Amino acid sequence: MLLKDKDAVQSECFDEEQAPHIPVMLEEVMSFLKPGKGDIIVDTTIGAGGHSREILKCIGSDGLLIGIDKDADILKIARQHLSDIGNPFRLYHADYADLGYILEELKIEKVKGILLDLGVSSYQLDVGERGFSFRKEAPLDMRMDQSRGVTASELLRRLSEKEMIEIFWRYGEERGSRRIAKAIIKERRANRPIETTTQLAKIIEKAVCTSGKYQQRGRIHVATKVFQALRIVVNDELKSLEFFLNHVHGFLEIGSRVVALSFHSLEDRLAKNAFRKGDSSSTLKILTKKPLLPSDTEISENARSRSAKLRAAERI
Repeated sequence: MLLKDKDAVQSECFDEEQAPHIPVMLEEVMSFLKPGKGDIIVDTTIGAGGHSREILKCIGSDGLLIGIDKDADILKIARQHLSDIGNPFRLYHADYADLGYILEELKIEKVKGILLDLGVSSYQLDVGERGFSFRKEAPLDMRMDQSRGVTASELLRRLSEKEMIEIFWRYGEERGSRRIAKAIIKERRANRPIETTTQLAKIIEKAVCTSGKYQQRGRIHVATKVFQALRIVVNDELKSLEFFLNHVHGFLEIGSRVVALSFHSLEDRLAKNAFRKGDSSSTLKILTKKPLLPSDTEISENARSRSAKLRAAERI
């Protein structure tokens, strides 16, 4: 069931400093998406609405922005960020794989542009209670949609050692997968359930950094890849993405565009393969032979942009 974010819903005690939002590769996204007056544009992972604010300004009062997110809390923040512009928008608490149902409800056959901004938003990382970050003590949750699904803590109680090794390697490309999985199993056997973010981070640090000397590998913390892998599995992200990308051409008008902004090699690979498949079947024309990367200036101003890759295609 799709839960529409009603106009009456307002965010309580929103703190702009607590949840800063800097849209990644904004200039490049807008350049490829090319929203114009009267267009219908879909932001399938609207987050706090950073990209959508600029889209909304471009489409004017005759256009429509459709925003989707699995996180009900962040939709409230997006509404605050968009409401002062005055142009029409509709927000939906849903998975972007449900776009077909949303367009059917709105009696819209095709749209002029689609943006996929994948990954975790600054809000989700900075609000510790959500359990996405190992830098703050919080319940080990990681669900984008907290109204359903299994938490990361519950997942770690259920998985076998073999399953954990596969998940940490496949979705996190974590070289220490075996040591980390063994350490987690050891905690379980000692009847110490892993329930908080910092608890898991310490287990990973101890397993990977046996000397206790290194807390970071280059620019990323040793727990980063495991947290990423758990988040992907908890939210079934790649399955939704693959389904959506295989159907995205059917939502687009001729000459309209889809832009995918990914932060993980598996996400980028799915986008690349889907666009190539569409290119070979003459439904999509690839606009980016290689993924675009953020500039050094942007990375220095917003460290969370460093792993971003942008791909774009046009419906033909």
